[in-house]
Amino acid sequence: MVEALIIVLFLISGTATGWMGVHLLPQELLDDTNAQQVRLGLSAGGAVIGLVAGLVFRRLRQRLMNQVRTMPTDLLVSRAVGLILGLLVANLLLAPILLLPLAGASSLVKPLAAILSNVFFGVLGYNLAEVHGRTLLRLFNPTSTEALLVADGVLTPATAKILDTSVIIDGRIQGMIGCGLLEGKVIVAQTVINEMQQLADSNNIEKRGKGRRGLKLLNALRETYDKRLVINTTRYDGAGTDDRLLQLTEDTGGTLVTADFNLAQVARVKELKVMNLSELVIALRPEVQPGDELNLKIVREGKEEHQGVAYLEDGTMVVIENARAAIGERRAVVITGALQNPSGRMVFGRLDKEDEITATGKSSAGAKLARKNRRNERPTPGSR
Repeated sequence: MVEALIIVLFLISGTATGWMGVHLLPQELLDDTNAQQVRLGLSAGGAVIGLVAGLVFRRLRQRLMNQVRTMPTDLLVSRAVGLILGLLVANLLLAPILLLPLAGASSLVKPLAAILSNVFFGVLGYNLAEVHGRTLLRLFNPTSTEALLVADGVLTPATAKILDTSVIIDGRIQGMIGCGLLEGKVIVAQTVINEMQQLADSNNIEKRGKGRRGLKLLNALRETYDKRLVINTTRYDGAGTDDRLLQLTEDTGGTLVTADFNLAQVARVKELKVMNLSELVIALRPEVQPGDELNLKIVREGKEEHQGVAYLEDGTMVVIENARAAIGERRAVVITGALQNPSGRMVFGRLDKEDEITATGKSSAGAKLARKNRRNERPTPGSR
């Protein structure tokens, strides 16, 4: 019922505008033609325009109502407040222009400036409130529980996460967003998209695969999170993608998410917020304490003599003493220590006492057999 009423009102408004708009035409044109026919033509044209405008407005109203029903209350209020503040700023800046004594054709500057300023500042206020809505609400209600937690340092507001090319190609960022490890807006710079497009168009098969995988991941994030994923089209001057990402992070005050160790170090030097995916993965690995006993398969030999190498389920390398003779076998290993650094973690261990005796026995037997074979291979006197 409401939608039909909207279309009827727009239709009547368009018809009435065309009917009364005949008075705006030059008098010379009306003298030479039939004024009644012109009035009917303008009314019909106004009715068509009103009908189209009514259909467009009905469609926009449906989309708006769907968003309002699913939108959180705090976000709805913050957007409305941001829009109102943007319009208020626009009209305050517009007041001096409206007071200018313009005459003739120059008087069209006033309505044009009014339309442009209201649209620009209205959209700007809406977008700022969408990104920083919670902070805006805390300014109006400083006694709220959330505001008090922020003031005490217990709760920190979510910042926008700026994705580097490395974490997009890596692919694990999708799981992190889905698990709730990354809060706030997810920003992808246009320079990152351009870099992945260059990789996708590369003649190198490996680079082309990485670029296509990154673009496919962005499409999946767009379909899943829609408005949460923001494409930043700001053009920054810089030597490469890393410089432009650092500038974007500094301008937005967001957190740079990267798997590039050097880029993370540069961001920390510039006192920017950064999340190194490699460090996060290391922090989330299960801790192995000295004295823990694990059942591991020795897969290859180590660098030092008698060492064997095994791997935990998360890929951590375990260096095992006196285990070279047990390569290819699964043995009980006792953890003796661990070494952790930004590039990875290494765990040290030794075979259990019984397995160590068995491995040592095999090693001694193997050494005796090798010495016996060498003695048998010695040439006898007089032979060549």
